[in-house]
Amino acid sequence: MTVPGPNHPCWQRLAGGTLSRLKTQHLGTQLMTKRIERSTDPISVKAGELHAYFARWERALPNEVQQLATL
Repeated sequence: MTVPGPNHPCWQRLAGGTLSRLKTQHLGTQLMTKRIERSTDPISVKAGELHAYFARWERALPNEVQQLATL
C-alpha cells in the first residue's frame, strides 16, 4: 500500500481531528500524533506535515499507512 498523495482528503480529515483514531504501536508515530493534535497550526500545515511524515516512513509503517484512507 502506498501513501495517498498530498492532495488526498484523508490528510485534511486527519489534521482536523481523526488522527486520534489511528491505531499504532510505533512510538515515534504516537509522539507525532500527539504533537499534531496539540498544535495550533492551520489544518493545511498539519496536513502537509502528516503527509511528509508518512511518505518518509512508509516502509516502516505499513499497518498505519493502510489505515490512512479509511480514517
